[in-house]
Amino acid sequence: QVRVVESGGAVVQPGGSLRLSCAVSGNIASIKTTCWYRRAPGKQRELVASMTSGGNTNYVDSVKGRFTISRDNMRNTKIFVYLQMHTLEPEDKAVYYCNTIAEVIAVDVPYWGQGAQVTVSS
Repeated sequence: QVRVVESGGAVVQPGGSLRLSCAVSGNIASIKTTCWYRRAPGKQRELVASMTSGGNTNYVDSVKGRFTISRDNMRNTKIFVYLQMHTLEPEDKAVYYCNTIAEVIAVDVPYWGQGAQVTVSS
């Protein structure tokens, strides 16, 4: 089993910065990919950033150059996944979800956090 808990959501002014954190615990040896998704009001869920276990990253075009995903393994007992966001825009307002893909008996299983609200407003 894998547990995913986000933190760091807040209200930020346009142009500001914010870092979201995601703590992944449990069977972390099975984790293959970690991602951040977001769901803006009235829109479908969107993949914002992803990182493979090998460290390869991908970003949706709208956040390239502004957002950075990173990962920190803590003594092989917990993984922290971060989403550093700069130059935030009102369009970045959304609930952000941390997602991990774990391999369980040769099957990829997704695990989700509860979500963190990010509001960009003056």
